[in-house]
Amino acid sequence: MRIIGFLLLFFLMCTSCGDKKGEREYMVENLLVEVDGNFLYRENLQKVLPVGLSKDDSLLFAENYIRNWIEEVLLYDKAKANIPDNTEIEKLVENYRKALIVHTYQQALINQRLSPNLPEQDITDFYEKNKSLFMLERPLIKGLFVKVPLGAPRLNEVHEWYKTETHEAVENLEKYSLQHAISYDYFYDKWVAVSDVLGKIPIKDENPETYIQTNRHVELQDTAFYYFLNVTDYRKKGDEEPYDFARTTAKDMLINLRKVDFIKEIKAGLYKEASRKDKIIYHY
Repeated sequence: MRIIGFLLLFFLMCTSCGDKKGEREYMVENLLVEVDGNFLYRENLQKVLPVGLSKDDSLLFAENYIRNWIEEVLLYDKAKANIPDNTEIEKLVENYRKALIVHTYQQALINQRLSPNLPEQDITDFYEKNKSLFMLERPLIKGLFVKVPLGAPRLNEVHEWYKTETHEAVENLEKYSLQHAISYDYFYDKWVAVSDVLGKIPIKDENPETYIQTNRHVELQDTAFYYFLNVTDYRKKGDEEPYDFARTTAKDMLINLRKVDFIKEIKAGLYKEASRKDKIIYHY
């Protein structure tokens, strides 16, 4: 079996053999396996053989691929023999083929004629008109978080900096955090899930989300660290999603709606053209 494996590997690596011979002779020389009139050629295997494998790994991959190919052929033949009436299957295949062709054509038209770029005002208008579609499934916050050791220097200044949103205070805290903080997260300019922040601080309240909502300046400590959280904005579960958080979803929804309208126009145009040329004949 090992000798057969080495012959198989040599056969796969011999990519130039038979290049100048006739097509029939070339296919015969490059045939790997035959099962009941089904053929697996070297080039079929080479197309799926991952690049960069060692000789041993290439051999193992080739052996497994050939074995799987043989089993799939045998299983298909067995299934075909035991399901002689393929009428329903042929219908399903034809329906799938039609759907695939139509989908491919539609995508080609969309890519050619429909720009993926939307004016910002269009996205904003869509969001404003459909706010009921954008409801939060989890609370969000904006703010700043810093975690420092209990023995860190200048803690009095940290107490002041983390609560102040001025450029100077933020810059001071950033410089300080580079040397002394265990963790520093600035998210004044973006929304993050409250759960992501709760995972970083030791809140023992029965309802930590409510605690965050009602306490915008959170200062906690345990046996090793101080935790400082400044909450500048909060949105609870069930609130409307803020625009900057919902924008991507709103854009995707608007693009999809435009795709639907575009395909409707294509269909209507085809119907109108077919009617004009008397291609549609009703028999009722």
